[in-house]
Amino acid sequence: MTLIDTSNPTLLAGFAVGAPPPGRAIDPEIETDIAKFEVMLAKYQSGQLDDDIFRVFRLGNGVYGQRQGGTAQMVRVKAPYGAIAPDQLEMLAYLTERYSRGWGHITTRQNIQFHFVELNDIPAVLRHLGSVGLTTREACGDTVRNIQGCHLAGACPYEAIDVSPWAEAAFQHFVRNPLGQRLPRKFKINFSGCDTDCGQAMFNDVGVIGTTRTAPDGTVEAGFRVFVAGGLGANPHPALALEDFTAREDLLPTIEACLRVFDQAGNRENKLRARMKWLVDTIGFDEVKRRVLKVRRLRPASSSWPGGIPEAVTRMGDRAAGRNHAVEATVMGQGTPVFIGRTGASADPQYDRWNQVNVVRGASNGTVSAIAYAELGDITAAQFRSLATLVREFSADLRLTNRQNLAFRGLRETDLPLFHARLDVMGMAQPGAELARDVVACPGADTCNLAVSQSRGLAKAIGDGLEAEGLSEVGGVRVNISGCMNSCGQHHTADIGFFGFERRAHGRSAPGYQMLLGGYVGQEKIEFGDKALKLPAKNAAEAVVRVVRRYAAEREAGERFRSWMDRSGGAKTIAEDLKDLDAFPPPEEAPDLYVDYDETGPYVVATGESECAT
Repeated sequence: MTLIDTSNPTLLAGFAVGAPPPGRAIDPEIETDIAKFEVMLAKYQSGQLDDDIFRVFRLGNGVYGQRQGGTAQMVRVKAPYGAIAPDQLEMLAYLTERYSRGWGHITTRQNIQFHFVELNDIPAVLRHLGSVGLTTREACGDTVRNIQGCHLAGACPYEAIDVSPWAEAAFQHFVRNPLGQRLPRKFKINFSGCDTDCGQAMFNDVGVIGTTRTAPDGTVEAGFRVFVAGGLGANPHPALALEDFTAREDLLPTIEACLRVFDQAGNRENKLRARMKWLVDTIGFDEVKRRVLKVRRLRPASSSWPGGIPEAVTRMGDRAAGRNHAVEATVMGQGTPVFIGRTGASADPQYDRWNQVNVVRGASNGTVSAIAYAELGDITAAQFRSLATLVREFSADLRLTNRQNLAFRGLRETDLPLFHARLDVMGMAQPGAELARDVVACPGADTCNLAVSQSRGLAKAIGDGLEAEGLSEVGGVRVNISGCMNSCGQHHTADIGFFGFERRAHGRSAPGYQMLLGGYVGQEKIEFGDKALKLPAKNAAEAVVRVVRRYAAEREAGERFRSWMDRSGGAKTIAEDLKDLDAFPPPEEAPDLYVDYDETGPYVVATGESECAT
């Protein structure tokens, strides 16, 4: 992938940018947001608005400071439940060329963000985004963040209900809602259509999982299980079930009741203990549940009660895709059952491998879905445009995944050879998207104020190491990396996780990582990874290769990583075979260990003021 070096002004100035794609009339609410941003920016630049006030406002509009300081900003664009349209992709291509560094990034919360946008350019960027129906409103800050949803919702053979329209309804209800403008802390909502939990409901403030219940007369009702008060960060907490079953007409009132309780009782004095999970620690889960259910019971008396079936659900429909029993025997018992493709050889071995592991089948209407691989979640401007062309050519529905890839849904079996060929030209046809090679990383010390390590560099090294060893397509193992302990890379939930920290050796600072093993999300439970050992940053990739090699050789049929780890003696026992990698020779003997990935000079911890807790 060719990226633009923004540290080279001459190169950046010579980068040719065409005209923006045609837009449409901007939604009045989005236009109001932009107009207010222009007013607040002018006041800030003229000295009429304090920096801390403008920072809070800026974050509430999805504009985030970078570790480089100055006027360089990151812009985070919301894509509720990962849905994104071709004209929006084309606009993102233009914006990354015109205002950023030629590429954008898919986040683990199904946003698109791009960096190095000048503060003065933000209103123009927001207006371009608004012209294709995109908004940055509440993508950052102490707000209801982007509503996430399983990228296979409506196409998954295991779902109890299609959660896409429900995620859309939640987005519409909470964006700009007065309840969510100045919360004690950020508030995250995720949707999954079944207990496989591809939407990762189990570590969010509110996690919604589709389910069913059977009435005494034998009729089956689709609805939800609502989980609350989950979270990651330095102190991860599992989400807890609010009740056994939440009916469809009660879902939005339930979520709103959770938000109201959090707004009323959350810690506004200490933002480090202000998430929903800390409220459970403070007053107990029984009391949280009592308050939520009480608020929900009284909500019908309010003029703003969001009960009943939302318009988005009525319009879009939420019927489950249904199972294709012909393939059910093939997929049952696998760690991630819906990621099993068909076998069978063609004249192209590369296509066969991709067809086997990147194609999802099983919807009763016979459609298929395919995963396009975006290395490290990055997409160039040329790829944005090509993705838009693909959506139109194949009449597909596109979703961003929480592992920073793209899911094309609604394909036909006969589309696949040509579709693969198109992806191959774009550099997005690697087999194993969402499998071992698909390492997830936060932005790390590239742009984040809090990061102490170059997590993206380690992610690439791990991917390259697995590729070289022929292990990149091992299923049932996922690797996640965070550049600090705050878990933006969701390292707690991965089979193999890392978070960066400073090591000290021979009187010198050096980049290091804590390795965790055995994180797991699924079947309405979550297990956080156990600490294995600490490693020099440059040795972490070899540690992953060794663990994946051993897992692939020793696992039983259909055995998940966590089960294999426990059967093998646990994280500490597995770490015994890696202890030779935790060694720091003197700098003159191993200078490379004292330099982080993507850096040229000695490692230095340089962190700034966090806007995450602003």
